[in-house]
Amino acid sequence: MHGLNPQQSIAVAQCDGPVLVLAGAGSGKTRVIVEKIAELVRSGRYPAKRIAAITFTNKAAKEMRERVARRIKGDAADGLTICTFHALGLKLLQVEHARAGLRRGFSIFDADDAASQLKDLMPGAKPDAVQAMQSLVSRAKNAGLSPEQAKAEARSAREHEAAALYARYQARLSAFNAVDFDDLIRLPVELLEGDADCALGWRERIGYLLVDECQDTNDAQYRMLRALAGPRGNFTCVGDDDQSIYAWRGANPENLSQLARDYPSLRVVKLEQNYRCSNRVLRAANALIAHNPHEHPKTLWSAQPDGERIRVWECRDSAHEAERVAGEIHFLHTARGAAWSDFCVLFRGNHQSRPLEKALQLLRIPYHLSGGTAFLERAEVKDALAWLRLLANPEDDAAFLRAVQSPRREVGATTLAKLAELAQQAARPLSRAAESVGLLKQLPARSANALGGFTDIVRGLRGDATRLPAAELVRQLSERSGLLSALRAQCKSDALFKIRRGNLDELADWFEHAAGTTPRGASASDLAASLALLTHADRNEAGNQVRLMSLHGAKGLEFRYVFIVGVEDGTLPHEASLDEGRLDEERRLLYVGITRAKEQLWLSHAREAQRWGSRHKLAPSRFLDELPAAELQRDGADPVADAARKQERADVGFAAIRAMLAD
Repeated sequence: MHGLNPQQSIAVAQCDGPVLVLAGAGSGKTRVIVEKIAELVRSGRYPAKRIAAITFTNKAAKEMRERVARRIKGDAADGLTICTFHALGLKLLQVEHARAGLRRGFSIFDADDAASQLKDLMPGAKPDAVQAMQSLVSRAKNAGLSPEQAKAEARSAREHEAAALYARYQARLSAFNAVDFDDLIRLPVELLEGDADCALGWRERIGYLLVDECQDTNDAQYRMLRALAGPRGNFTCVGDDDQSIYAWRGANPENLSQLARDYPSLRVVKLEQNYRCSNRVLRAANALIAHNPHEHPKTLWSAQPDGERIRVWECRDSAHEAERVAGEIHFLHTARGAAWSDFCVLFRGNHQSRPLEKALQLLRIPYHLSGGTAFLERAEVKDALAWLRLLANPEDDAAFLRAVQSPRREVGATTLAKLAELAQQAARPLSRAAESVGLLKQLPARSANALGGFTDIVRGLRGDATRLPAAELVRQLSERSGLLSALRAQCKSDALFKIRRGNLDELADWFEHAAGTTPRGASASDLAASLALLTHADRNEAGNQVRLMSLHGAKGLEFRYVFIVGVEDGTLPHEASLDEGRLDEERRLLYVGITRAKEQLWLSHAREAQRWGSRHKLAPSRFLDELPAAELQRDGADPVADAARKQERADVGFAAIRAMLAD
């Protein structure tokens, strides 16, 4: 425990019974988890194979694994589980597939697959209606409700409609031997709560549980934690109620309070020393969040110096705001030698990035906008994954429908509809129906020949899947399926083809890397299931660029210089939150943004905005009045300092012009 502060040491040393570590922003929570894993192994209380640490992103799990590997030498860490909730749920279902009513090699439907099935079950429905129903079904699953329970709890006509759709959708998933992302939590919970032998077996397998970001758990995830921990509760949950910002996707910060009710012997340890921010930033953050109700109040402090006061800018509009942000970034980069990656600009909604991008482009400042097209959402990658799913699970009709049209062959919608009808009559999945000579004879000759050619490729690749390494199977699949030939024909330039082919190469590379970090003998389908759990948040491709991102996307990150734009009523806090009187989460969102800043922070707001063809007056965010005035420097409040700052920036600008003319 060398180097830990007193509270961190207490959190690490407490290894028996339930522990809740309330870890403030920048207080070293990951180090506490890593050191606790090391202490559990070192002390001999638990071997690594009986310890599981759960995170919310694969990126966080990867970082934790790397840090544990540096802390525990040799083979002492063998068998340690560090993964996301969904990955742990997948692992449980792969072991207990029979108990869950699944067959080995089941498929995982992503959001697009799920939407496609729901659309098919709602003939004639508009996309918005399908999306709304998908959200309601997902909400029921995240609450841990079965179709029958959802029906029993439905109150409105819309909820009854969603419950009925949920039942039909689940029946279809069962027919396809598939689960969706929400099922990776719901089904394990159903098993663990309904089968005492199964629960005892998994408690024996996982002797000690650590959960990161516990405030972000939804009801089903919390029940999974409770079922795995059992009545003894040998666990450490780490969380911060002040950073709970995901209620819109089902997170329930009340789960931190529920822990104390479910485990009366719960030991609560507070981590209040911050290792990231200046004290001035922390005093502002503490004052802001104090306006929210707290069961366990915290006061963050730091050994860092006070630093500069927080700048509050009043701008004409969003374009002027963006110009000031870009100008300040350019000045600090030029005058102080700050790297572009030292800067981050945060906003409430993604639409606010447009004027910022224009302003940065004008000054030739490189930037990375988080939330672009994710790697796994690229068409060629989804096509290859559909082929892999079909090789692993012939009953995955959704994978068949995508693969048979990727690339396109002489199998149109009419043929597929007829094939589906024949498959239903014969009680076979689509891929098995396509292999039946008797059924193919009932289709037009050209279509039957095309389907026959497709099934020959699938049969050959399925045979190869038993002997080829997963990465090589992906490369073979890309060639023999016709995906690469189709890409070459689609792309109008060699450069574009190179980029899109590179995505398939990267997929193969990922399988090659994953093969070295998964249990020996893991098949391509096992690896594909793991890959399906990755999210866009797990990929970091920014490099040395200014980061532009939403406040929701910034959690867990830190930067030397942070700009938060659009700090106006109606934007932050959001208009809907103002209308409904829900300010607590919006306040927590700003708190998260403020505590990303290591050295300096800017908060800016506009006086007016262009909306629906006319100018509208804007009011500064009410949250600005909750910040201590002594920590802020508003525009015009200190004319001498403003003049000096303006002169310094002018001098740097003139020097840059002189250098350019000299060249």
